[in-house]
Amino acid sequence: MMFDLSPMLPVWLLATLAILTVAGAIYGALRGARGMLWRALAVLTLLGWLSGPRSLHPVLRPVPQDALLVVDRSASMQVGHRTAIADHAAEQIMQDAAHLPGLTLHRVDVPGGTGHGTRLFEALDHADLPQGRFAGAIVVTDGMDHDVPPHLHVPPHLPPRFHGANGQTLPLHLLLTAHGEEQDRRLRILSTPPYAIVGQNATIRVQVDDLGAPSASVAILTIRSGDAPPQTRPIQTGTPQDITLPVQHPGETLVGLSVSPLAGEASTENNSEVVRIRGVRDRLRVLLVSGVPNQGERVWRRLLKADPSVDLVHFTILRSPNTDDGTPLSDLALIPFPIRELFQEKIRSFDLIILDGFRNSNILPDEYLTNIADYVRNGGGLLVTAGPEFTQDGTLQDTSLAQVLPAHVGTDGIVTRAFRPSLTDLGKTHPVTAGLTEDWGPWYRALRPDQSHGEDLMHGPDGAPLLLLDRVDRGRVAMLLSDQLWLWSRGEGGGGPQAELLRRLSHWLMKEPDLEENRLTARIENGQLTVERHAAGQTVSPEAFVTAPDGKRQPVTLTQTKGVWHASVPATLPGIWSVRQDGLVAFASPVSHDPIERQDLRATATIMGASAKTSGGTVSWIADQTPHLRQVSAGNAMSGSDWMGLPVTTAAVAGETRTKDLVPAWAALLAALIFLAIGWWREGH
Repeated sequence: MMFDLSPMLPVWLLATLAILTVAGAIYGALRGARGMLWRALAVLTLLGWLSGPRSLHPVLRPVPQDALLVVDRSASMQVGHRTAIADHAAEQIMQDAAHLPGLTLHRVDVPGGTGHGTRLFEALDHADLPQGRFAGAIVVTDGMDHDVPPHLHVPPHLPPRFHGANGQTLPLHLLLTAHGEEQDRRLRILSTPPYAIVGQNATIRVQVDDLGAPSASVAILTIRSGDAPPQTRPIQTGTPQDITLPVQHPGETLVGLSVSPLAGEASTENNSEVVRIRGVRDRLRVLLVSGVPNQGERVWRRLLKADPSVDLVHFTILRSPNTDDGTPLSDLALIPFPIRELFQEKIRSFDLIILDGFRNSNILPDEYLTNIADYVRNGGGLLVTAGPEFTQDGTLQDTSLAQVLPAHVGTDGIVTRAFRPSLTDLGKTHPVTAGLTEDWGPWYRALRPDQSHGEDLMHGPDGAPLLLLDRVDRGRVAMLLSDQLWLWSRGEGGGGPQAELLRRLSHWLMKEPDLEENRLTARIENGQLTVERHAAGQTVSPEAFVTAPDGKRQPVTLTQTKGVWHASVPATLPGIWSVRQDGLVAFASPVSHDPIERQDLRATATIMGASAKTSGGTVSWIADQTPHLRQVSAGNAMSGSDWMGLPVTTAAVAGETRTKDLVPAWAALLAALIFLAIGWWREGH
């Protein structure tokens, strides 16, 4: 504050009058004149007022400031009416801010859904604001934030942005979209095996928690798997529990778990979970029997030995028992061919039998070949690669094994000329060969069958069948009518997809679900249930039936595109959806893209409340009323019963001042009259 004079008369005149008044007072005092001093004071008082003394004050105006309005848009805000409450509060706050001078309120919506939960503090830290102008933040949320820095818990501290340059703490106001603290029951999957061996049990560990509840209780857990009736069991909240389930088939198994609701809980969305367990076979046992040494057996051996899940038993027949070349029996083989053990005692332990260029020639008695045929009928897989031996004496097609073979070759059925294998119309859609690029190298020998049946996937010379698949009772047979597949592995003429074809062929024979030509699949992505029906060479009913987790059933019409039938319907309910068509069934469940959001669906102040209070901000439940926004001078309280404040900063305007008279006219006149009265009184006495 400064002082100044604004005289009503010239200064020299006021000074002269003051000197004369003082001189008169001194003269009067020397002559003993009573009251002279008081009259002089009255005159001097009037002269002081006429000199116009005043104070100068700088003109202060608010400095432009920026504040943040952070609105939570994560998945948990969809519970109840939280989104509507947040929208109403944000609108009111923006209107209040529009009437506050110098304040710019920046709104930031935090969507969540990134797989990391709600990131409110990250939004506060990354907001682009001018340096030195931050005034505070208002966060509208349900209180579930997943990036609260560890140091914000005990004791609660604030991020650096909330500490002003002058040491002032800037407010963080927390507005919670509920009436008060809530409760929530959740089902957690503590552990589950991603894979389990078919025929064995899988163990799932679960736990039910009652968040915000005063004590533990007993809940009812319901377990659903496939078409089996649901199972129920009691479970103590807060205590882990193991659930054992059998894995009955290869491929994905969906297990639905749900728990009874808690009275008054915020949401039942996290009361259920779907567990995905992929059933796999134990180590696959493959029996490979090769005829005379050939290039093809190397291909098979390299392919099967490269798979760590395959136990391969391989025998090569170097000479038939009829061969008489004088070689001692002790030198014919290091290990005798265990015919009885392989083809009678342990034949059912194999998942796949491969006969590669195998000519019997009295090697296997007919009873063992009958065992192979019975093995196929009972569910086994048999792959036969045929070459010239099929036109010679001792061919397999002249034995009891011919009952399960899909082709018969006559004695003149050998074709020896260059040809390029090609896919049939069925082969272009069958899962064993679909998608294989047909720019293949040539082969130079094949068999032309005089009889064939089954599924013809590849053509050989003159359009003759080259690769045949067939189902025999519960088992499967594949027959490749050429011994030239190994040429692709050498890159002959550009090569071909030899490894991929053999892999698919082997897994089809072992009934891999993904390679079934007649299968129904379903998946849920982005709220849409997509149904696919693969039916290579079969008649399909265009209608399927979809059953939602709540039991509602609806028909769906499928349309065909490139041999595959498709349909899509909305699927927003959590849980297991089922699709049925032509006796087939498929299950699907939506995948949560942000499972952290579902862990706790309460509205609560326990996570961010301490930080807000440390900053001097308010913690308000705004389901009924939103506090109004105002500006408050620094150093004062930043919140009240129905309002919240942001500190206002002011600065002097250059060249502008505000003046104030130090002596009001009425005060000067009153003082002068008092002095005159005292002087008159003194003269009278």
